[in-house]
Amino acid sequence: MDVIKEKLKLLPDNPGVYIMLDKYSNVIYVGKARVLKNRVRQYFHSSPKPDKVMRMVENIADFNYIITKSERDALALENNLIKKYKPKYNILLKDDKTYPYIKVDLREKFPAFYVTRKVKKDGARYYGPYMGGVSYKDILEILQLTFKVRLCHTAISDAAKRECLNFHIGRCLAPCAHKCTREEYSACVKRAVNFLDGNYKDGEELLKEKMLAAAAGENFELALDYRNKIEMLSKLEARRITSLSNFLDADIIAYTTNNLYSAVNVLITRKGVMQGGTSYALEDAHSSDAEALSQFITQYYSDRLPPSEIITEGCLEGERELLEAFFKEKYEKAVKLTFAKQGVKAQLLSMAQENAREYLEKSIDRIRHKDDMTVNACRRLRQLLGLRCYPRRMECYDISNISGVDKVGSMVVFIDGEADRNSYRRFRIKTVEGANDFASLQEVLTRRLKKLGTEEEERFAKPDLIIIDGGKGQLSAIHKIFEDMGISGIELISLAKREEEVFTLGSEESIKIDRRDFALKMLQRIRDEAHRFAITYFRNLHSKRNLESVLTQIEGVGKKKRMALLERFGTIDRIMSASEDELAKTEGIGSMLAKNIKEFFEEKL
Repeated sequence: MDVIKEKLKLLPDNPGVYIMLDKYSNVIYVGKARVLKNRVRQYFHSSPKPDKVMRMVENIADFNYIITKSERDALALENNLIKKYKPKYNILLKDDKTYPYIKVDLREKFPAFYVTRKVKKDGARYYGPYMGGVSYKDILEILQLTFKVRLCHTAISDAAKRECLNFHIGRCLAPCAHKCTREEYSACVKRAVNFLDGNYKDGEELLKEKMLAAAAGENFELALDYRNKIEMLSKLEARRITSLSNFLDADIIAYTTNNLYSAVNVLITRKGVMQGGTSYALEDAHSSDAEALSQFITQYYSDRLPPSEIITEGCLEGERELLEAFFKEKYEKAVKLTFAKQGVKAQLLSMAQENAREYLEKSIDRIRHKDDMTVNACRRLRQLLGLRCYPRRMECYDISNISGVDKVGSMVVFIDGEADRNSYRRFRIKTVEGANDFASLQEVLTRRLKKLGTEEEERFAKPDLIIIDGGKGQLSAIHKIFEDMGISGIELISLAKREEEVFTLGSEESIKIDRRDFALKMLQRIRDEAHRFAITYFRNLHSKRNLESVLTQIEGVGKKKRMALLERFGTIDRIMSASEDELAKTEGIGSMLAKNIKEFFEEKL
């Protein structure tokens, strides 16, 4: 604490970001401040603080700070540092979902409509997100059925291509085969965009015509499919909030806390239609609701395009200018923050608040159980194995091959006992002959450890603990690499599968942890995850390699068509299970060849 007291005296009056560290120099909290001196000192004053803040302060052994030109710069830097360090007391949207959008770029001569989960600042139009029981697949099929626009990525050139099955069944105008003019196709695109903008009337009428025609032709299964799509459009129309403008795109965000745990609810409206909502259970150490909500918003919109308006809590009134400037700089888009006190917007905010309160109440036991399975399990593991420090970043490795073919290695990473999938890495074994898992593991660890102290350490941060799947022999083999390379400061253990024994470098005897213990369950999770990740990578490589050789046996499937099938389906299993229609949609594969491919694989089964 003497170090902290001296540093507190030297804090500047500038805006900036402060970084709290524990006794192992792990980053445990990142925050922004308008005035660093005032903000950081608040943590160490004796005034009453929420329990969650007190828990964090008790673990602070040191702090650093970075001065910025403005509070807006501090907000952007805070967001980047949270992504980088994943501090345990910050809001981390680990269970965040990415919802599908429909994308169309109207600058193209013949625009295609297709699904994406990544919204980019690329000039294209994005419609969605599709959630709450609305299927993007159904929306795309309606676009195809009613407006005959294309859903494929086929390049359109001066040379006409062979029309696909969709043209023959009336689902596409086939601009790639020069079956329509640009003007004819543009008229259909205009109507499709109008439909996506929320004007469902034309689409509904066309579907009704098709339903009646199908029923008259006694194609009752198709008529039923049309009816289901009409009902889905009716549900979408029923979600329209009549008091809101048909052009309003807004997210409604509400926050609640019990001073230990928190929850946020986000309701999404697009074109005046309620799309659905998502709730998040949060663990954080923010001293105010405004600080927590501001940090949630910057994280939430770090990888998704914000709407034109965000309706949220009045506690953010003082942050309005800062957040609006943040969106303007990041997305070059004007985003209005509204603090509704009456009317339909206030009713929507009240609905979001109620959802957040209910979610928090139901989530408390789940959050506590999660703590036992993750952070508390890490603390318990340190105690049981006598580790020098808390194993915040753990890495586990596995090797996969069949008879020495397509040898691959996997590295999975757990932070505070939870999988950090963005940090997973895969290795193709380059120097080992045959099925030698020992040597393969040594190659993988050598390549990984060489990245320490280099520019690549940004992507391969130094772990606190490395876990090897195996017994004493595997542990000794990897320890030799550590000694040869002069690696220190990283703990090393192995987990033997049969008896689930843990081997450490500090003991000749294995350590047996009770099978009900959360610490052992966590080790099993990371070991099994490493195995799953290695197997998945191996299967992808193996199936792609075999896929090439299998497809050469099918008459009429040359190199270009093999590559097209490989790009579209990826594996033999997917091609085998694909329908003739799905195969025929592949570039260069018509209905006749699709039938031949289907028959070929049916004979193989």
